[in-house]
Amino acid sequence: MGTPLVEVKNLKKHFPSKGGMFSKGQFVKAVDGVSFTIEKGETLGLVGESGCGKSTTGRMLMRLLEPTEGEILFDGVDITKINDIELRELRQNFQMIFQDPYASLNPRMKVRDIISEPLVIHGMDKSQIPNRVAELMGLVGLNAEQANRYPHEFSGGQRQRIGIARALAINPKLIIADEPVSALDVSIQSQIVNLLQDLQEELGLTYLFIAHDLSVIEHISHRIGVMYLGRIVELADKEELYKNPQHPYTKALISAIPIPDPKAKRERIILKGDLPSPSNPPSGCPFHTRCPMAIEICSTDVPELKQTQSGHFVSCHLHHS
Repeated sequence: MGTPLVEVKNLKKHFPSKGGMFSKGQFVKAVDGVSFTIEKGETLGLVGESGCGKSTTGRMLMRLLEPTEGEILFDGVDITKINDIELRELRQNFQMIFQDPYASLNPRMKVRDIISEPLVIHGMDKSQIPNRVAELMGLVGLNAEQANRYPHEFSGGQRQRIGIARALAINPKLIIADEPVSALDVSIQSQIVNLLQDLQEELGLTYLFIAHDLSVIEHISHRIGVMYLGRIVELADKEELYKNPQHPYTKALISAIPIPDPKAKRERIILKGDLPSPSNPPSGCPFHTRCPMAIEICSTDVPELKQTQSGHFVSCHLHHS
């Protein structure tokens, strides 16, 4: 296996706390030491509860947010250390699909202008742009004759297809999909997920797919990283993760997935307590306050993300002892 397309090392993002006079000098640790790789042509899924740092991680990979600490290597280049001119040149290689297809499209622009905007910015010959827009619309399952319409004239699923066409405009290598189907009807979600898989096969794309829905993540990902309170607690191949989850938090998440067979039984693991605040995380393992298997060391020492005998990367003292 060659060099990974993306390599993230100890990535952190700490925001200054806005909690008033008593929180001066405090930080919200949105992402607190995340490391992973994404191979060329692979889909890495990031899953976890709201507020665990998934979207913040994706936005740092896009350099829409500046990391507090850590490295992001894209094709061997650390994009945290390059200037704005170099970043603009490199940015055509990575694009983003946003959660809300309506909020991410300018309502005053026609579809042809939305899709062609990246082409104009990156200097494509103006005479070639109309053909490229028509090609992109066909690629995502839209009729090129709809190019003169505005976003409000399309359904939610069609608007997300417009967002995908815009992301594909300049032939990126990596697409960061931030909850791309969570705002859509269930019947439309599978269509968009299948479209993304078809495009990956056809164009050789690499995805970081962010979601909180374990069923969607299972369908599209090759490997899955489970995030909790700014950290990755487990990282494994899709089949391995669902058949044999190692971390107590992963086990709890998978136990909550509905089973289509009404006769099948699954023991649901109910986590006690609320998700701690990232501005005041617990000492030691961030999950120990809710973990049914916590031992004494969990409250004092942060477990490293280490590979186990089963091939999973797990951040848990129970698997390191």
